[in-house]
Order: sequence, then structure tokens, then C-alpha cells
Amino acid sequence: MQDILINWAPQETRVAIVENGAVQELHFERELERGRVGNIYTGKVARVLPGMQSAFIDIGLERAAFLHIADVFVGNGTSRNDHSPGAVPPPPIERLIFEGQTLTVQVIKDPIGTKGARLSTQISIAGRLLVYLPQDEHIGISQKIGSQELREQLRARMTALSQAEDEAATGSGEAKGGGGFILRTNAAEASDEELGDDIRYLKKTWKGVRERAFKSPPGTLLHQDLSLAERVLRDLVDDRTQTIRIDSKMQFDELSRFGREFTPGAVGKLQHYAGERPIFDLFSIDEEIAKALLRRVELKSGGYLIIDQTEALTTVDVNTGGFVGARNFDDTIFKTNLEAGQAIARQLRLRNLGGIIIIDFIDMTREEHRAAVLAELKKQLGRDRTKVTVSGFTQLGLVEMTRKRTRESLAHMLCEPCPTCAGRGEVKTARSVCHDILREILREARQFNPKEFRVVASASVVEMLLDEESQHLAGLSDFIGKPISLRAEPFSSPEQYDIVLL
Repeated sequence: MQDILINWAPQETRVAIVENGAVQELHFERELERGRVGNIYTGKVARVLPGMQSAFIDIGLERAAFLHIADVFVGNGTSRNDHSPGAVPPPPIERLIFEGQTLTVQVIKDPIGTKGARLSTQISIAGRLLVYLPQDEHIGISQKIGSQELREQLRARMTALSQAEDEAATGSGEAKGGGGFILRTNAAEASDEELGDDIRYLKKTWKGVRERAFKSPPGTLLHQDLSLAERVLRDLVDDRTQTIRIDSKMQFDELSRFGREFTPGAVGKLQHYAGERPIFDLFSIDEEIAKALLRRVELKSGGYLIIDQTEALTTVDVNTGGFVGARNFDDTIFKTNLEAGQAIARQLRLRNLGGIIIIDFIDMTREEHRAAVLAELKKQLGRDRTKVTVSGFTQLGLVEMTRKRTRESLAHMLCEPCPTCAGRGEVKTARSVCHDILREILREARQFNPKEFRVVASASVVEMLLDEESQHLAGLSDFIGKPISLRAEPFSSPEQYDIVLL
């Protein structure tokens, strides 16, 4: 069972999903940094790259957005991703798109790091029960609805309801909405009336988008996805959810109104939290956030994980630490790896780590132990609402996996590179900086002829030059025939220094 806590402030909304007393997911939305996935824009093609089969589109953001041929809608209800039998291969991107062209595009991946947003020209608009595909005529069913009989029944009902809605629009003099739909998981038990309401809402939304697109200049936001608090009711609530508690009375009232219209099944779980303690203190959420920003994750057994996130991939290293509780070393390793599998699945969700992930479990000699650890990892990852693919152990004993990345990780959202080490995670030792300074003075002495060299550096570097490196400093002064004076300054980085010619 799960509880959802919503901490609201005018500048930021924070959401924590708690399962069995432990935080499993964290979602943040800052008013000035609101995510753009789902937003629809009028874009202008800035550059077409035939060699990459892609284009850069200006949608009014800081960086140009990226559109790949795979995400280009090419008509007849297909995109470049259509690999169905008999599908006609679409033409190359340079025959579909040209510089200066105006396109209606949708963000499918937020800007991450130095990369701009990723776009699609195949529009989709999400509702409570359905996803509307205005350029398509296909009726799709969520893969989580497993019964083939139920899937066919839902497809037949949706086809009839959509046709009835188009006929009603034609009868009233309006243009037919057309388009296709994907039924979300929570549509499995929906009534015809509920499905009809969602159809009308989505088609009305798309009609407004089209009308604005015709009269808006490039860079215009045509449609914005729901706020984080509203998306909680639409996307995160399921049968396991017991309560949704929010600490703002104003937002509670607004969410209640939104829920009654779009997510009536979730309204009964919505509660206003009016306690004196901050809502995130109920489950020590802020402490969990702080822990989720550390490299090291402690395991109850005494082992630990080291998690390193880089531009290309994320690595997870499993270590036994002080765990010696099992009868023999093989059992110690096995139990540590089992616990690590559970912890890794949770940390990936908690930190929202995506892309390529490499896990270095402690080496196991027994094949049944490796199989059990992999099975436990997959079982725990099965609770993740984000798409995950596990490739198994490689010849080097590493587990390769991928997790779909659609938004910034927790660390990238809350932190920035250290100004001291510039994100390296290390700084030069004081001795290394001393040697850099001595080499720099020698270089300067060969080009200039000042009366004196003055070294301005951090206190730790000056102290070492006066103590352990004093003999080398004096020797250099004799060699160049010039005095060298020292002055300590409170530089932000111990690597920073200046050499002043006097």
C-alpha cells in the first residue's frame, strides 16, 4: 500500500510516494523551472541535418530543441517508427522539413544537462482515461490490460463511442474531430459515460490548440500539461493508494475541484493535512532527500553501495563492508547482493536515475546465486512505473540495464557542479599546487625581469611553501636571483593562485 504526500509552496511543489513506510519516489516542480514534457508549441525549423536525419527547432527556449526523423509524423496515421508489415518507408527528413518552416511540435523529453528538449510532430494529449492521437485513427490498449477478450471489448466500445461523438459534432455543424485513442490502464473498468466525457474533453482541447496554432507566431506555447499536483491525481494514483495528503488548504480545494471533474476515483483519497509538524517530517522525507544526494548508500547488513552518475551512464558498485554475519563467505556475498538488489531498485526510483546503468555486484561463484540475485533485482524493478530493461550478467560479471530517462535526475535538479573542483569530485593537493607555482615562477623569470615575485595563494599552500617546500622555494629564489614573497588570500579553491610581478 502507498501514501502520497504533497508539500506545496508558491515557488515549489514536492511530492513523495511512500510505500510500507519507506519513500520510493520523489517528484519536484519549481514554478520557474516547470517541466515541459507534454507541452505543445509552434516551432520554427532552424536547421536541418541530413547526415543525422534530424533537425533543430526553435520553440522559444534557451536552447534549440531536437527533432529526429523517428519522431516525425509522415501522414496516413504513421510515423517513422512504424515497422508494421507492409508499412511504406517514409522519405528522408530533408524531403519532409525545410529551414524556416513552421511546425506544431510536442516536447517528449525535457532538456537534460547540455541537451535541448526532444520533440515529436506526432501529437498526443493525455486525459484521465485516454490518450488522444489527433493525427491517427488507431485505437490502442495499454499493455497492462492483459486479457485479450477485454482488450477487444474495449477497442469495440471506443470505436463506437468515437464515431458517435464525430456524428454528434457533424449534426451540430462542427467539424469532425477524428483521431485515434490509447486506453490507459485505469480505463479498463470505465463506463461509456466516463469514456465519452474524456473523448469530448480531449477533442475540445485539441480544437483549441489548432485554433491558436493558426494565429500564433513561432515560439508560442499552445498547450501546457497539468501541474505536478494535478498529475498526481491523473497519473500516480492507483488501487494501492490509500491517501493523498496535501498541506495547503487552497491547493486542496483546487485539487478537489479538478478531481471531481477529471479523476473522481481519486477524490475520496484526497485529504487536507493541517498538522503542526511539516508534512514531510511524517516520514523524514527531507532526511531521505539528503541521503539520496550522497554517493554512498548504507545497507542494513553492513554492506554499502557507491553510486556515481556521469554524462554517459550511472555505475553502482556493491561492497560487503563490515558484514560478516553469514556462516561462510559465499553466503555473506549472496546475502549482501540480494539486499543490494532491493536497495538499487529503490535508489533508481528515488534518485530518478535514467539511461545506461551498470551494476557491479560482488563476484559470485555459484550460478544459482547469480540467478537468484538477478531475479530479485527484476522483481523489485517490476514496481517501477518507468520502463526498465535488464540485460543480465555480462562476461565480466556486470549487470547492464537501461531505465527510460524523461526528466532530470534528483541530483541534477537540486544541485550544481562544485565551484571548487568544477564537478571533478577532487582538488589538487597543496603540494601539487606548490609545484605548479614553482614551475610558473621559473617560466615567468625567463620572460620578465621584475624586482620581486609575489605569490598570492590559499593559506594551506602558503603554509606548505613556508614549511615543507621552503627549501625548494629558497633554491628557486637563488637560481633566478630574485626574492619571492608570499601572501595568503581566502580563495574559494585551494588550486587558485596568482603570481604578481613587482
